[in-house]
Order: sequence, then structure tokens, then C-alpha cells
Amino acid sequence: MPGRIEDYALLGDLQTAALVGRDGSVDWLCLPRFDSPTCFAALLGDERQGHWRIAPTGARQCTGRAYRGDTLVLETHWETATGTVRVVDFMPQRDHAPRLVRLVEGLSGSVEMRGDLRLRFNYGRTAPWVRRTDRHRIAVAGPDSAWLRVPPGVHTFGHDGSTRSEFTVTAGDRLPFVLTWQPSHLATSHRVDPEHALRETTEEWRKWTAGCRYQGEWRDAVVRSLITLKALAYQPTGGIVAAATASLPERIGGVRNWDYRFCWLRDSSMTLSALLRGGFREEAAAWRHWLVRAIAGDPGDLQTVYGVGGERRLPETAADWLPGYEDSVPVRFGNAAVEQLQLDIYGEVVDTLYLALVAGIPMERHVWTLLRKLMAFLGEHWQEPDEGLWEGRAGRKHWVHSKVMSWVAADRAVRMAEATGLPAPVDRWRELRDTIHADVCAHGYDPERGVFVQHYGGRELDAATLFIAKTGFLPPEDPRVTRTVDAVRAGLDHDGFVRRYASDTGTDGLPGTEGAFLACSFWLADALAATGRKDAARELFGRALSSANDVGLLSEEWDPAQRRQLGNTPQAFTHVALVNTAFLLTEDADPARPAQATDST
Repeated sequence: MPGRIEDYALLGDLQTAALVGRDGSVDWLCLPRFDSPTCFAALLGDERQGHWRIAPTGARQCTGRAYRGDTLVLETHWETATGTVRVVDFMPQRDHAPRLVRLVEGLSGSVEMRGDLRLRFNYGRTAPWVRRTDRHRIAVAGPDSAWLRVPPGVHTFGHDGSTRSEFTVTAGDRLPFVLTWQPSHLATSHRVDPEHALRETTEEWRKWTAGCRYQGEWRDAVVRSLITLKALAYQPTGGIVAAATASLPERIGGVRNWDYRFCWLRDSSMTLSALLRGGFREEAAAWRHWLVRAIAGDPGDLQTVYGVGGERRLPETAADWLPGYEDSVPVRFGNAAVEQLQLDIYGEVVDTLYLALVAGIPMERHVWTLLRKLMAFLGEHWQEPDEGLWEGRAGRKHWVHSKVMSWVAADRAVRMAEATGLPAPVDRWRELRDTIHADVCAHGYDPERGVFVQHYGGRELDAATLFIAKTGFLPPEDPRVTRTVDAVRAGLDHDGFVRRYASDTGTDGLPGTEGAFLACSFWLADALAATGRKDAARELFGRALSSANDVGLLSEEWDPAQRRQLGNTPQAFTHVALVNTAFLLTEDADPARPAQATDST
């Protein structure tokens, strides 16, 4: 059985990602891209779906582990009765092919080790044919091949459908195992020097993280979050995936199991805002180029989600051959959200373009032309119902958050036009901004309780209404804002954390409930700070931060009763919220954050 979600650490090469557990097993790896089929899918079943474990013989869990400083190089320690060993896991940034390197180091005494490599391509469905060469074990199935290079003297043999290695490590030994993927029609594999790759990978990450401008009390958590966000960016195109995994459940045994290995415009935009706050501009420029390519054409064809290369077809299918994480089925690959209308994404995209401009990234004319087309489409369609931020499957509604973010699009477009002097129908955008504002205040507000609600005509609460203050739609001192903050704090409380909405009302069209949505706890901390309750904000921030695992990673949700992570991991949405809240609580004013609106109509 796989470990708990919080048992996993992330490895990555800026094009894909692997998850390695506290038991030394790599249980998830898609090759060659984030959204490719897996070669290890034990995370969604058991070892029969593919994994690679290296650990002392008979050992179950490591003694301790940590990332090597501000890098994505993982060091796992094992103390045994006969000695101590360390396994260093990393994925070098690519030259020719994706690689996973596992370096076994003897620290003291003598330790008997065992490695089990069970490759199963095509989401655990296809067992490869394995052959042996002088230094490699080569597994081939259809278009895929994986080459395992083992150190000299390590006894390696086939065992029960896996490739097993048995060896002894003594103090001073350094034994590298290298797994390389490449298309199966290539007859040879380019070799890599593992020691050189380790030095280079370590230096690349340290050089990148040195650019972080956050120096507050939560620096370790912020840097780890920024590294995680960087690791979820697909370097060749600039696209950013929402999470490294698919179909990890939002409720154990439930059906809320989704594939997040794609580029949501919303999640990508928010990720870029966090990276910009951290001082990283290169990623913002790369994402903007990806955006222009992905959404080029008719703005009416704008999708909520794309493949990492900008692909538009991401059909959702159920993998009935996989038992699911702790029997949570169906296991889904692809995502039907690609067909949804989510009007809030216009606000997130335009706001990110605005933040990039504030950060000093010049506005290019072709980007400005694209923005004008997006605004023209939004001006004609903002009044329509949509599926909204939470991607419910119960039909379209007039979601308050979608309307607020449509206002954000108009507001930021006006600001950019005024700042750049580029040609634009500014008066029309100002009118659109005012019209949306009045509409939300009239129809998204419950005058009986004095709070903003989830959707027009409803009474349900929604943590997304916290963006009313966060975006500057209304100033935080407005009584409607403070009452909404208090209502969310009380009405969506889940043992000290925050639900995104009351999932048992049937609003989203799905059965069952879910855990607390971690980003919402950070959003509430932001709102508490903005409304003058910084002590309460810091307390909530610390509580949400405590749900991170031992290496600082956060998933999508948290179960306070069972004290375990839920949902796909690591989740960009959550780490973005952590970074933004840390900045807000550390600095009185952030120059990358748009000024609050003064209109409280």
C-alpha cells in the first residue's frame, strides 16, 4: 500500500516530477512530461502498478530526511543495528533525457541494502520486456524505454516481475543508480556522471533561490514553497501545472478524485503572482509567452485549462484497472473542466499581466492586442452564468467570485491603459467596471444577514468571497466586508481550518464531503489581517502552516480529525496562498500588490 499523502517528498527536473515516500519508494513518476502516462503508479494502487524502492533490507521507514538546503535534492537517512546509510535522490535538469538519480552513501558500519525496480508503463497497465547489457537493464514497452544503470559489483537480477538489486554498503561507499527514460526506438542511451550531475543540480537550485527577496520569519516555508512552484513549471514552454499528481482523493474512499497535471489559467496566474512577489521575473515572462500561444485565436474559445504545451484536448477518462488511493475511485486522467466556462479566469489573467507590468516587465504590443480582445469578450459575456472557481458539476450559476474577478479584469485593464498610454477603450472599461461593481453589490449580497454569498439568489457562504477585500473590490473596513469575513470564519470553520464552501449542500453536484481547503485558511488569514486582526491572522497562518509535511510540502486539503493531508500534492494553489500570506503578515506594504480601491459603492 502507498504511504499517507504527507509521507511523500517531491523530486523534479522542471519538466516532470516524482514522489518518493518515507519508505524509500518512488511511487509516482510520469515520463517524459508532467501530463504523460506514468511508469510508477503505486500511489494509486500498490507496487504492482510500478515503483522503485531502495532501502536497507527489512527496514520499513527512514530515520529522517530533509532537502539539501534550498534545493530539490532529497537526503534520506537510515539508521540500522549495523550501520547508517544515506540515499540522495534528485532529478538533474535535462540535457538529453529525463533521469532519476539515487546515490547510496555509506556513513558508518555496514548495511545490507535492497533495491526493487518495477516499471509499469501506461498508468500501471503495461509490463515491459526487460533485457540485460553490461551496465544496464533496459525495459521496453511500445513507445517507452527505461534504462537502469547500476554500479559495478551490485548483484542485480529479475525477481517476480521486478528488477532486484542486493548489495552491502560500508562507510565511505558511494553507489549511484541512474534511471533514464527515452523513446524506445533509440538504440543507445547517453550516459551521465552522477557526481557531476549532483553538484550541478545543487548549484542550480541554490543559485535560483538566492534571488528570493523574502527575508521574514517564515523564510524557510516561503523558499520551500517557491521552489515547489518553480518545480511545477514546465521549462520548455513556461506553462505551470496545478499539481504533480492525479486522482488523490479529497475524501478517502470518495469520488472527488481529479487530474491536476495541467495548466489552469487561474492556478498559473496565481503562481506567477507569488513568484513575482518572491522576486522572480523570468518565470513571469516565460508564462506570458506561453499564455499568448495557448489562448491565441478567438477569445470566445478561451479554455480554463490547457496541456503544458498549450494542448486543448484533455478528455477525462476513468482508469478502471487502478484500485485508487486507499480504494478511492474512480481514478481519473484528463479533466472535464476543459469544457467549462469559468469567467473568473479573465480576472486572474489580466491581474497577472498587471502585476508583471508593475514588476517592470514591459507590455508588448501583441500582448496588449490580446488583452483588448479578452476584454471585448468579457464585456459581452460577464453577465452569463458559469461553472465558477470550484468547477462544480451541477450546472452554471451566477457565482459572486466570477463577477468580482470580472471586475478585477476591468479594473486592472484601466490601470494598465493609464500607466502605459497604449490605445484602449478606457471609458468603456471604466463603465464596465462600475456596472459589474453595482451588479455584485445588488445581487451577490444578502441584506438580511449583511454578507456576500456564494451565488446570486443563494444563501450559501463561500470562502472565495474573501477576495472582495483581497482584490480591492471593496476596502477592508467596509462593514459588508467585515461581516462577510466573520461569517466565513464562523460558518465554514472545520476544526480551526476553513472549508471552501459547505460541500454537503449539493451545490457542486457531487456526493459526499471533503476536507478543509488549505488555501482558504490562508485567505482568511489575509482577510483577518486586512480588517485589523493581525494576531488572529498570525494564529491561523501558523495553524495552516503546521499541516505541511516534514519537508515543507502541502497538498490541496487537510483533514483535521484524522490529521492527514488530502487531495493532489504538492498543490500550487496552497503554496501560492502561503507565500502571499507570509508577505502580507511580514510587510506593511508590498509594492507588487495592487492598491485597494477606494470606491465603496
